Amino acid sequence: MLIFRGLHSTDKTPVALTIGNFDGVHLGHQALLKQLRMAAQLLGLPTAVLVFEPHPREFFTPQEAPVRLTSMREKLEFFATLDVDRVYVCRFNSSFAQMSAVDFIHALHEKLAAKFVLIGDDFRFGNRRSGDIALMEKIGSQQGFKVEVMHRVSHNGVRISSTAVRAALVEGDLRAAQRYLGRPYGISGRVVHGDGLGKQLGFPTANIQLKHNRPPLTGIFVVRVQGDGLPPMQGVASLGVRPTVKQNGKPVLEVHLFDFSGEIYNKHLRVDFLHKLRDEVKYLDLQSLTQQIELDVCNAKQWFIQHD
Repeated sequence: MLIFRGLHSTDKTPVALTIGNFDGVHLGHQALLKQLRMAAQLLGLPTAVLVFEPHPREFFTPQEAPVRLTSMREKLEFFATLDVDRVYVCRFNSSFAQMSAVDFIHALHEKLAAKFVLIGDDFRFGNRRSGDIALMEKIGSQQGFKVEVMHRVSHNGVRISSTAVRAALVEGDLRAAQRYLGRPYGISGRVVHGDGLGKQLGFPTANIQLKHNRPPLTGIFVVRVQGDGLPPMQGVASLGVRPTVKQNGKPVLEVHLFDFSGEIYNKHLRVDFLHKLRDEVKYLDLQSLTQQIELDVCNAKQWFIQHD
């Protein structure tokens, strides 16, 4: 998979293109990419995805923007597994935000060599979101590229969307999130050094570096961890601000792996969240915290016995 930075390509090979933020790369996104791949095969074109960094809402209203489900690295990894040939990562800044809808369409054709464009039925683009499907179809016909619309994907009457995934995660409904994603929700990151408290309490943890300070879920979870050539491992994870030991702390993802004592610092691992055990709680002392961790580990192991 080729990755290009910006709204341009050094390779002018015509492409079948789709556009969006693809946060979570959920089943709706996957259906879109499948339809793109089928069209590309019929036309004899490579598939290409145009994504924006940061999310436009993060640029315009950073305090009100939705939490991210996936980092850019995670998106790219998912795109690779879904047979995307090219990804254009466009920096969303003030200059790009001011681009007119007409100029944006021309850029798709002239800079990215788009010969086929697949978009969602709610797609808007250009300065003040002034561009719509009708405009893209009109200019596309003039420029010589075809525009096709992908309609929404639903599950039991609920539209599959990044918003629906976030709502399920906030509620701790990991089964619903998995139905929308087609896989367990997970966070990947590098294992970094922590403060050693888990080891001190008898439950050593792997600290997974978070790319953003606003994770879409918090609490104590049953998890499965894998990556960097390691076999899948069972564990229990804490994702939150650790109120018992920190005041006004930043979110931290700590994972205690069962029956594991290897060296994993600097390894890039993926933590899949399988079941929520409880919310984060502030305890009176470390002894109370240790007793609860023991119970969490027991409950997580019991969950695996019942579900694995």
